Amino acid sequence: MVAPASDGPRVRVAAVILVGSRLLLVRQRMSGEPYYLLPGGGVDHGETLEQALRREVLEETGLECVIGEPLFINDTIAPDGHRHLVNITFHSEMTGGALLRSPLDPSIEGVELIEPAEILNLDLRPPIAVDLLAAISSGFRTPAQYLGPVWTDEQT
Repeated sequence: MVAPASDGPRVRVAAVILVGSRLLLVRQRMSGEPYYLLPGGGVDHGETLEQALRREVLEETGLECVIGEPLFINDTIAPDGHRHLVNITFHSEMTGGALLRSPLDPSIEGVELIEPAEILNLDLRPPIAVDLLAAISSGFRTPAQYLGPVWTDEQT
């Protein structure tokens, strides 16, 4: 039996923010083991990508940021079709605020600053750690890339 397709893709924006030399990540747990995400979230109807990303970063981390150039675009499509996200990841810079000790989103367990090389050992979703590390290592001088469809099975 084939699961019904989603109503349509959802657009999610994410920010790559370095605080000093460390990468800002959020640790999330929906069920099972925790995993890591770049801060960000869904774009609401009538909201620009920039407005959505600034709002989401502030809600999840307590930090204010300026949005820079896009780095990556990828699809996250569940094998059974129940979920389809279009992820747009931007280089961003912190401009103010303070890291939240207790994020407002109950699914977020914490906000962490990670050495970039450590992301290769994390369950980063979407699974773009290699591309992300390359962008950071290049000083964000690479052009935006379409990474194609990526998916992380919840069972892994």
